[in-house]
Parts: sequence; C-alpha cells; structure tokens
Amino acid sequence: MLQKVEGIIIRTNDYGETNKILTLYTRENGKIALMARGAKRPKSRHASSAQLFVYGIFIYQSSRGIGTLNQADVISSFRDVRSDLRLTTHAAYIVELIDKLTEDNSRNPYLFELLYQTMNYLDEGSDPDILTRIFETKMLEVAGTSPVLDRCILCGNPEGGASFSLKHSGLLCRRCEMEDEHRLSVSPSVIKLLRLFQYIDIKRIGNINVKEETKKQLKTLLNYYYDEYVGVRLKSKKFLDQVDQLYES
Repeated sequence: MLQKVEGIIIRTNDYGETNKILTLYTRENGKIALMARGAKRPKSRHASSAQLFVYGIFIYQSSRGIGTLNQADVISSFRDVRSDLRLTTHAAYIVELIDKLTEDNSRNPYLFELLYQTMNYLDEGSDPDILTRIFETKMLEVAGTSPVLDRCILCGNPEGGASFSLKHSGLLCRRCEMEDEHRLSVSPSVIKLLRLFQYIDIKRIGNINVKEETKKQLKTLLNYYYDEYVGVRLKSKKFLDQVDQLYES
C-alpha cells in the first residue's frame, strides 16, 4: 500500500553498493525506515532527497519491515544548517537524540512539530545553544524523566528553587537542600529558563538572549541529568562538545 507522509530524514545508512536506508521522523507515522534504491548513484532520482536533514513529502510502499521509497518532493534541505559546521553538529545531535528516544511507528505530531520548528529556527540563525537546551528539556518528557521545576521536590514549597537535586530529580528549597549533599547550585536565571523551556510552545520562543555563564550552567546541569536519568551515549554529542569548545576558545 502506498503511503504519503511529511517527514525529516534523521539518519542515513548505506546499504550495498547503490542503496540507502533512510530513517525519517514523520508527522503521520512517527519514525519509519525506508529503502531508497539506487540513491548512492549520482544520477539517481533519489540522490538529492536521500540526505540527512532533508524535509519533504515522501511517498513509499509500506510493508511489515522496511518500506520502499517511491518518490520524494524536497521542501527544504536546511541549506544554512548544512553549510555551517557548528549548526550541522547541533542538528546532528538533535536528530540523533530523537532517533534514540523514540520507537518505530509511534505517531506523535507534537514531536514532529518540535523537530521541524527547531531545525527551522537553526536555519534562520537563532542561537543554536539555546535551541539545543530547549530540545533537550522537552525530550526529557518523551523519555519519561522530566524533573520537577515548579516546586520543591521534597516539601512542595512553590517558592522553592535554591538548588537542583539530581538524586531527587528536581528543585530543592532552602529548607530541604541539606537533604542532598551533592546538590547543584544554580542561578535563579537557570531555574527560570528551565521552567520556560519545559512549558513554552516552540513556535513562540522568539529571541531569547542569555548570558554565556547562564548557558554554561544550563548545559552542565542538563548533561548531568541526561547521564543520570536518560543514559544514552551519542556519538554526535561528543563531536558537538568538541566543536563548541572551538567556538568558546
């Protein structure tokens, strides 16, 4: 049966001498895998469309296993993202994160929109560090490990946010912070931004100007949290950290 989906290519793998297996995240069917026959040939009709980050309309023959790509109409290749090393590494991390944290054929239009809007903002020149932190924060919900950010995790104090506890997965007020001797001290700006990232509609982020020190705190906290609760090891993350160091120096 032929199916038509709106999707973004989040992974490509060579298959044999001439073919590619494409992993797409789609609005209609979630994550799917398609065989693009002959896509490695320069003159193939799939050559330009079977590339990482390509966003378009894909028509494929579905099956129990990997489907077969029939036609792809490219809407955007996110050219600016692909031509800039820093943006490319952020985008590669984002698509690998969604690949690792989602199941095949699990429909989630909200998650597709999050991916599309994040890629679009990257392509339009929004701050890649902030976009990546927003994406990471929202993907914690997908992983089922979102921290408590609107109150003290232990006593429920709505004003509580003096420090962050990895042990208890949330904020601690001043009265409860001694319950975790390994708590992380974070600035009020970091707490405010994490709350914003958790709840804001990605379509409405606008321009968010953040100090470099606050960015570093956000990155450190989320790195620790992912290591503690998500536990995914991504090749793209290591390369992203190396590239970010180049831009920080």
